[in-house]
Order: sequence, then structure tokens, then C-alpha cells
Amino acid sequence: MALMSNLRDKTHIILYILLASFLGLIVFEWGMDFAGFGGRGGRGQNAGSVNGVSMSYSQYDQLYRQFSENYRRSNPGADMSPEIELRIQEQAWNTVVDQMLLEQQFQKFGITVQDGEILAAINRPDPPQVIAGNFTDPATAQIDRQKLDAARRDPQNSEMWVQVEEIIRRELKIDKLIRALRTMEHVTDLELETLVRQQYTRMAASFIPVPFSFAGDDSKYPVKEDEIKRYYGEHRELFAEAPSRSSDYVFFPLTPSAQDSLAAQQEFASIRAGFATTRNDTDFVRMQSDRSSSINETLDRSDFSPVAGAALFGSSSLRAGSIIGPIADSGTYRLLKIKSVTTARKPVARASHILIRFNPNSRADIQKGRALSDMILRELKAGGNFAELARRYSADPGSAARGGDLGWFRSDRMVPEFADAVFASKPGAIVGPVQTQFGLHIIKVAGFDRKAVVASEIVRTIRPSSETAEGIRRRAMVFQMDAKEKGMDESASADKLPLETTGQFGRHMPIAAIGYNDKIDDFAFRSSEGDLSDVIETPKGFYVMRLTGKNDSGYRKLDDDLKAGITTEIIKEKKGEFIKNRLASLAASPGATLAAIAAADSSFSMFSASDIRWSDGFIPGYGVDRPLVEAMAGMPLARLSEPVQIQSGYAVCEVSSRALPEGLDIKTEKAGIAPQVLGLKQEQLFSAYFSALRKQAKIEDLRP
Repeated sequence: MALMSNLRDKTHIILYILLASFLGLIVFEWGMDFAGFGGRGGRGQNAGSVNGVSMSYSQYDQLYRQFSENYRRSNPGADMSPEIELRIQEQAWNTVVDQMLLEQQFQKFGITVQDGEILAAINRPDPPQVIAGNFTDPATAQIDRQKLDAARRDPQNSEMWVQVEEIIRRELKIDKLIRALRTMEHVTDLELETLVRQQYTRMAASFIPVPFSFAGDDSKYPVKEDEIKRYYGEHRELFAEAPSRSSDYVFFPLTPSAQDSLAAQQEFASIRAGFATTRNDTDFVRMQSDRSSSINETLDRSDFSPVAGAALFGSSSLRAGSIIGPIADSGTYRLLKIKSVTTARKPVARASHILIRFNPNSRADIQKGRALSDMILRELKAGGNFAELARRYSADPGSAARGGDLGWFRSDRMVPEFADAVFASKPGAIVGPVQTQFGLHIIKVAGFDRKAVVASEIVRTIRPSSETAEGIRRRAMVFQMDAKEKGMDESASADKLPLETTGQFGRHMPIAAIGYNDKIDDFAFRSSEGDLSDVIETPKGFYVMRLTGKNDSGYRKLDDDLKAGITTEIIKEKKGEFIKNRLASLAASPGATLAAIAAADSSFSMFSASDIRWSDGFIPGYGVDRPLVEAMAGMPLARLSEPVQIQSGYAVCEVSSRALPEGLDIKTEKAGIAPQVLGLKQEQLFSAYFSALRKQAKIEDLRP
């Protein structure tokens, strides 16, 4: 049954989500070292506490090391960036906190597991996960009992089995905890019937949606300061947040100098000769290239920047056996050894676009987008410059700065609607507007190409030398000393350096446009407002920061940005009230009908649809509007409704029919879904219970 399938898809077993915190740590291969949960030593101090119970640093550090080792095994050769390290630290911290909270719940409910229960669990047809995951025969999907018994009898595995039994003990305890909580939840007959009706009910209705824009310009609805404060107070729970900081900063990027670029270019002179004569391209590339997999790859113009592609495919030396380059390409140099010059299976295209974004749920916004696209097309037909119009109007900031140029691309690198429009056109054509999930696109097709090469290549990222890096560092230090004496604003202005802002950020969290750096984090949470940092080094460059704000209240400050957001919500409420009153007045008129209301204002439009789905809020010919369809589900038939709130405003409706499929047996459907619904509710209860435990717990983080 469809409903059962839907519920089954949504079901997630909380037991295994929690067990993943423990079982996911273990690489369980017989004969290998098995760390389990045994201590490895570590620092003597505590990492923190949970409800007054201390967390030893070794307990936290052990999991951190295990997560780090797992990451390195899964990502061989990858750098451990500050962001990844932060993520692993938080993963380890949260895992230990969850472990401690679970242990406290085991004690609260008096949950214990005897040795006999562990043995019985191992011998079950469905044994614990740590057994099933390592002793299931792939051919039969059954437990290989001979292999399991042999492993248990092997004296070399005796210490490992102690750890395995502890894991099983924990899994059984969690299972008992879930069973204890399950008794607190049940499913009513009304809930089951509502779910069945929600899945299968189809409706026919007519309605008049009125968007917020109908109420006029925002300036008609002034918002006073006391209204903003009242809204903030009444909705305070929406603005809860962890302690946060804000800073401004000057950034000195670690960019290669012209000398660095020249040095890299000169280095390629000797590499070029060796590349030309080597008989083993694979080993040579692996030894010399930053991209060791570039062996006999088929490359077309879309694999290069436009300038680099032109240098390669326009080279008079382009033929089998030639060495082309080094070619500068987006911060790298590329040296290619051509195996063959060929024709690509599919063409690549080069195009520019102007993107116009709009809210697809707002008819007024759609109309504005269409009007703007029509105006741009008129300017283009009158001889307007596409690049200038893209810089002025395009909502795609990356390409707008290049006059809308998207470079060369294959069809599979663009959304289907965009690709279909481009590849069906001719060079020089202006296409559009083409609507995609991103908005409306006006496209200028530059051309197509099918040239390709099969080549091995050596790629080198142009990196700043130690001398260049030291020069940039010294420049940052001079600025920092000057800012300390004269002030950050005056120094930045005198040196014509942009003073950027971080916005609000929390402890152990990445910062927008910066990422995470423990030195920045340490400065921000140990300093006072107005303090200036030392020069902070990151992989991207050097930062000089000034702390501009501290918030330890537990709620976001009512700053200008938040005031602006609240103002928007209040204006929306006022507009909604205006529309609601207008529709209510029209609906209360003698003999009022939907047709009469639609005729009362030229901007009103009436929609009619059948096969409206209650299950997902889909209205054929209109789109998805869950609030509107939910309202329809509870309306009397053939009666004009009161105004109801919808996604983008208010509406009045009239539902003409609401029915279930002929022959549907509600009683059978209810019986079929009852076990799944109960299981889902029990799991949701456990999830909510555990989330509440975390929220109410007194968790102290003492990590340095």
C-alpha cells in the first residue's frame, strides 16, 4: 500500500542512530588491533562535565583520535583543514556527551544487562549489530555460525571479546530504554483514519489567491520601534542562540607574486624536457603533478578557462606527441603531453546569460521578473550591449562581473532547461527568457566546439614562496602596529584596505568568508569589545581583527539586521490583515460568490482545479500550497469560505467535492499502517526525549 510505503520511507530507527556513535568508531577485523573503549591515556584534566559528572580528557581525546584516524583512512592524502578538524572535535565531544547522558538514563531506569542476556543475544537469529555486521555470509544473508564460534574460541581474541561484549551490553541497554519509553506512546483510531484520508483524499475546488503585494507598497505600513520590541519579546524563542561574537577585520591574502609565477614557469622548462622523453608518463605525472590522476584523459574546452582553452586548441603545435605549455589556467600552470587530437562525442558550448530571480509563489513577483526580462530584450534588440546589461541586471554575481560569460560547458553541467535552449540554438543567437529553478535566463550563445585531445598533463598550483609569504606577513604586522596606535578605521582608510565584517558567529563555528581558525576563535572569546588581535595566520592569508560585539545573553541581539527582518514580518502581518479584511468584506456582501469577488478587482484571478491532493498540497495548474490545501480539507462543501492564510497571502475558496477512491477499505488501510505509525511515534518520542535531555542537561565544556 502506498501509505505504508511512505511511512516506511520516513521511518528511522533511533536505536541505530544512537549506536552509530559507538559502533561507527570500530574497525572490527579479526587479527587486527582492536581499540574498543579502552583508555589510551591522555591529559589528566577534565574535558568538561554532564550534569555534574566529570568527563575525563582521555575519554574525549580517545574518540577524537579515532574519528581523526577514520577520516584519514577514508580520505588518503587529504589535508586535515581547520574546518574538518573542528567538525571532528565537535563529533567526538557530542558523542561523549550522548554516551554520558545514556549512562545516566540507564541508572535512572535501573537498566542492567546480565551476562546470560549477552549470550542469548549473540545466539539469536537477529544478533546485535556488531555481530551481524561482521559474521553475515553475503551469499546467504545468514550469520556464519562456524566463523563466529571459531572467533569466540580463539584465545587470541579473548581480550577483543571483552570489548565486543561491552558493545553488545550497551546495545541491549539502549533497546531496553527504548522499550521502557515505548509504553508512553500509543495511536488512536482517529489518528489512523486521518492519515488514511490525508493520503488518499482528492478534492475539487475554486479559489481566489491574493498575494501580499496586493496591499500596496511597504511604505503604506510604517512600523514603530515599540512594535519591533514587542514582536521581539513575544517571539523571543525564535531568536535563541549560543553565545556569539562579531568582529571586523582587514585581510592580507596569501597570493603568489609575479616572481613566484615566473619561478614556476622556469621550473617547467626542465620538467618539459623530462616529460617529452620519459617512457612512463604515469610515474612521471604522479611524481611531478599536483593532480596525479591526469593520465590519458580526454579533454575539451570545458576543461579549461576560455583563455587557457584558446591557448591549447589554437596552438600551431597541437598534434600527437607534442608538448603544449605551460599554460596559465586559474592559478595553475598546465603542461600537456598530447597523445591524440580527436573529436568530442558531444559538443561544448560557450554562452553568457543574464539571470533574473523571482519568487515562483508570488504572481506579482513573477510579473515583475517578466517585465524586467522584456525590457532587457527590448534593449538588446535596439543594439544594447549584452555584457553591460549583464553587469547591471544579472542576479548571478559570479558571471555578472564577467559580462555574463559562463565560459565553455557541456550540456550535463547545466540544468536541463538551460542546456536544451543553448544547444538547440545557433552561434550569436539571443535566447529567452528561459525559466529554470534559478529564475529567468536571457542567454547569448557565443559558439560551439567539438575539438578534444587525449593527453597526460602535469598541473602545478602557483603557490607563494616563503619570501612572498614573509613579505605579506610583515605588511600585516606593520598595519597591526599602526592600527593599535591610530585605530583600525583610520589605518584601513589610510592604506586603502577594505574593512570587512564577520557578522555574528559562535564558538567552535566557521565564520562566513573566513572558515574556522582556532586562533580567531580564541581571540574572539577571550577578548573585550574594541580589542585588537595580533596578526592571525591562516592557510588563506593573514588577518588583523577587532572585536566589535559580544553576546552571552542566549538570544540574538536586537541589532539593525534583526530589526530589519522583524520589520519585514510586521509589514507582512499588516498587509495580511488588510487583505483578510478586504476579502472578508467582499465575502460578507449579499449574494457573494467567487465570481462576484473576482469581478470586484481587476487584479483578482480565480483558479479552479480538480484532483487536488491533500497528501502533499499539490493543486494541478497552480502548484504546491500546503496551507491552502489543508484549509480546503476542513471546509464545508459548496460554501464560500472565510479568508484563509496561504503561502503568499490570503485566499477565499469554495470546495465542490472531496472524496476517497472508490472501493478503498479504510478499515483495512488503518490496520495495515497501525504498526508503522506506532513505531514511528515511539521513535519520535525517543528522539524528542533524548533531545530534551540534551537541552535540559547542564553541560560544561572545559576544552581549551
